[in-house]
Amino acid sequence: PPLLLLLLLLLLPLGPAAPCSPQPNATHFICTEPTLSTFPSGLPTTTLAISVEFTALAALLPAALAGLPQLQELHLSSNRLATLPEGLLHPVPTLRVLDLTDNLLADLPAGIFTGNGHLQHLVLQGNQLQALQPAWFQHLPQLHWLNLAANALVEVPPAVFHPLHSLRSLDLSRNRLASLAPGALAGLRALRRLDLEGNRLGTLPPATFEPVPALRFLFLQGNELRALPAGIFVPLRHLRVLDLAHNRLQALELPLRSPGPALDLDISGNPWVCECPLLALLRRAAPRLTTARDTLCASPTRYRGQEVAAVSQAGDTGC
Repeated sequence: PPLLLLLLLLLLPLGPAAPCSPQPNATHFICTEPTLSTFPSGLPTTTLAISVEFTALAALLPAALAGLPQLQELHLSSNRLATLPEGLLHPVPTLRVLDLTDNLLADLPAGIFTGNGHLQHLVLQGNQLQALQPAWFQHLPQLHWLNLAANALVEVPPAVFHPLHSLRSLDLSRNRLASLAPGALAGLRALRRLDLEGNRLGTLPPATFEPVPALRFLFLQGNELRALPAGIFVPLRHLRVLDLAHNRLQALELPLRSPGPALDLDISGNPWVCECPLLALLRRAAPRLTTARDTLCASPTRYRGQEVAAVSQAGDTGC
């Protein structure tokens, strides 16, 4: 009937609706539309959090965030962003969380974070960053969490993080670091967690950890460490977890034993020399070996293939 046909026509959309249209007076905006290629406009001034993730977004205009003075969280992970405008974040001085995980960023403008002194969480994991610019970190006194994992970083310049007095967690895992410059961690006196897993570190400067006495968690597994400088962990009196698994270490260094829980220690996958220096150290420090079954002696011959923990506790070692 003609009336029914008219009703059906009225119900049909007039044209393709724009994906992820903003809602008036909303405080949170979320869009995971794979076809989205332009950052949404017309977001209400009440917006506190934006999540535009898993889209085809490849570029942002300098004024993309204009008119959003209350914005506190910006999540832009898993897009196709290769560059960011220098003034992108200037309109959002209250921003506290910025997540740019899994984009194509090879660099950032020097002044990208000028005026973002309230930023607390910055995630740049899974990009293509090749070098760290000191200018990025000059104006972030409240930053607590910095994730730079899975980039292409080949060095950490001395004192590059020096202004980050509030930083609690630094993730530099899965980069291309073959060494750490002396003073690479300078200024990070509040740091609790440091992740250097999966790099190419062959050794570490003797004073590497002097600037980070508050460190609780240290991850160095999956590197190419052959030896550790004597006393390198002595400044870390509060260390609770130390992971040295899957390196090329034959001899061990440990922090001084302190009151409280035993140190959780993973030293599996290294070619340990089970002689008195190692065996006596393990008995004296009494760490909790988290993967004892995979922590084996490579030499001397009489202990080859045996668990380090069992050998260190044996009464017939002569140590």
